[in-house]
Amino acid sequence: MGNYVERHQSWENPFIDAPLIYEHMTELRDAGAPRYRYGYGAAAAESKYEYIPVIWGPSYATGLSVSGRLGKFDYAAELKNAALSSRPETWDASDHGFAYPTLSGRLGYRPDMAWALGVSASEGAYLTDQALAGLPRGTGLGDFKQYVLGQDISYARDHWQVWAEVYEARFDVPNVGNADTLGYYLETKYKFTPNLFGALRWNQQFFDDVPNGYGGTQPWGHDIWRIDTAMTYRFTPRSQLKLQYSLQHEDRAEVAVSHLVAAQFTLRF
Repeated sequence: MGNYVERHQSWENPFIDAPLIYEHMTELRDAGAPRYRYGYGAAAAESKYEYIPVIWGPSYATGLSVSGRLGKFDYAAELKNAALSSRPETWDASDHGFAYPTLSGRLGYRPDMAWALGVSASEGAYLTDQALAGLPRGTGLGDFKQYVLGQDISYARDHWQVWAEVYEARFDVPNVGNADTLGYYLETKYKFTPNLFGALRWNQQFFDDVPNGYGGTQPWGHDIWRIDTAMTYRFTPRSQLKLQYSLQHEDRAEVAVSHLVAAQFTLRF
């Protein structure tokens, strides 16, 4: 899916963390079904690990994949045992089999050496066995799926590199209906010297309305934006130091504005 996963490791990623769409925990759980509605602050009030993002990337779920290139087009498809939003504990096939597989694919186009464009799609059941007790009568885990549609673009020329991804996602939520969200990011990297480069990334995610159980509707998550800045210095071809600062704003959250300062040293063998 998209163009981030192929460059998620520390040496290729100009930032310490992932884009927002890959790590922001929504107010949706895979181990439980809500009775009526969503309420603000659920993901903040409890352990965030109990909640899921749109894409837990990169996903190392169990499965098989095929990929290749035909002229200016490249393609990839995979069949895995867990959805894009699944947590690591569900990736092992011995614990979570292939009863409800997830199918994902991407088609890319490279018009020249500078540009790369792609579209991605995924469909799969996202709930775990722990959610069975809360499902409506006559339904099963396979009736509640996650659908993801993505578009990505990248550009590289001289000292500049640019990446962007947009994802539209829908979760079939028991007792609620469709929970839709849209997220995107725009990222750029500039090489000042062969050893020093900086990066800037703008992220946003929006959440649609769902029934609130009182005859009205409300967003099922907090609209959020985040800006990330980072600098990296490579001491040698095998070592680097990375510094990052991020500013985040989350609508109607208990803490609306937050800051992140991080440092990372990488040594590769």
